[in-house]
Amino acid sequence: MTLHVANGLTYFLHANIQKSTTMNDGLTRLLYDYLLKTGISVNLATYLNFLILLVGALLLAWLLDLIIWKVLRSVSLRLARKSKTNFDNFLVAHKVPHYVAHIIPLLVLFELVPLAFIDFKYGGGIALKIIQILFVALILFTVKSIFRSTNDYLKLKPRFRDKPMDSYIQVFMIFAWVVGIFTIFAIITGVEIWKFFTALGAGSAVILLIFKDSILGLVASIQVSINDMVRIGDWITFDKYGADGDVIEITLATVKVQNFDKTITTIPTYALISDSFKNWRGMQESGGRRIKRALIISQKSIRFLSDADVATLKKIQLITPYLDIRTAEIDAYNTQNEADKTLPLNGRNLTNFGVFRKYVTTYLENHSAVNKGMTLMVRQLPPTPQGIPLEIYVFSTDKRWENYEYIMADIFDHLLAALPYFKLEMYELPALQMVQSDL
Repeated sequence: MTLHVANGLTYFLHANIQKSTTMNDGLTRLLYDYLLKTGISVNLATYLNFLILLVGALLLAWLLDLIIWKVLRSVSLRLARKSKTNFDNFLVAHKVPHYVAHIIPLLVLFELVPLAFIDFKYGGGIALKIIQILFVALILFTVKSIFRSTNDYLKLKPRFRDKPMDSYIQVFMIFAWVVGIFTIFAIITGVEIWKFFTALGAGSAVILLIFKDSILGLVASIQVSINDMVRIGDWITFDKYGADGDVIEITLATVKVQNFDKTITTIPTYALISDSFKNWRGMQESGGRRIKRALIISQKSIRFLSDADVATLKKIQLITPYLDIRTAEIDAYNTQNEADKTLPLNGRNLTNFGVFRKYVTTYLENHSAVNKGMTLMVRQLPPTPQGIPLEIYVFSTDKRWENYEYIMADIFDHLLAALPYFKLEMYELPALQMVQSDL
């Protein structure tokens, strides 16, 4: 379709050249004849006739351009103020009326220039080609402004707000520029435009090398859009490029990420399909944000609980029902099996670590900022040389970063303060070892 449009444009321009050059030149000779009657030489009359007609044509085109631009600007501004849609506002902002105003003056020049160059056929041909090239360039800039206006307008629509519209616009503009450039070459050389596209087969390797990033970006943009891998506004983490923030722009060649420290990271679009990155959209659309952090408990502080310890811990209201039930079960078991309780290792016993784990679980189940409908787990991880990790694995109901950090800090502040009540201690690096590591 683009080839037919380009061929039609080229045919139209060439047809008008012939029409212009075969026009009746009677009017152009009036000034020439008058100058000859004044007694000046033929050569001087020829050049003066050319200059006066050329200046007149340029002045007429300039005046038309000025008048049409003022009329279009006034009309477009009034329409933009009265219209309920924002699309016309974007058309005005991107200078679409300004470019449209140049069309009629260029067509006027296209008709008048051959009259001025009637005695300079070669120069007239060059001048007409320049006007045709300007006309093609004007169409390209007009199309570009319309695309940009459409892009800005669609970004306001909720349906398109998170779509990579910049990539689509760039793809359309690439095709428009290719057709425009080939049309210009056809105008300059006088060769039909389809022959330039035929020559692409021979130079395809060079074209692929030159436009490698654009082609990769085009393919990547299509895959990203079809597979819904990234949207505008998504929070992504891309360690390879040091990106950790929100996607603010997706274009044909790059993806811009505004990091949380307000810096901007630029990532090649094709890297999104060739490398691994993390998209946090699933978390943002879910019912909570995960909290996964461990308390490292010193192994030396873990011990069996005595009856006195249990009686003291029963004062903690969150675990009072649990301790009542568990102590009754344990006492019944030990009595039935005649366990010698002079040694705590015999029979079944409660440990301060196990009771604390139950306390943490109950505390989280009663916490207003924890999502009870998602995974809620307090688990003991394998022992390490530093201690035994007690991992808290829950989801906060509030996913906003600031509130999420506050909720997580509030939970662990409480748990750290609760440890001494269970005679438990956090592991801390010994002072001597800390000094040695500093040295």
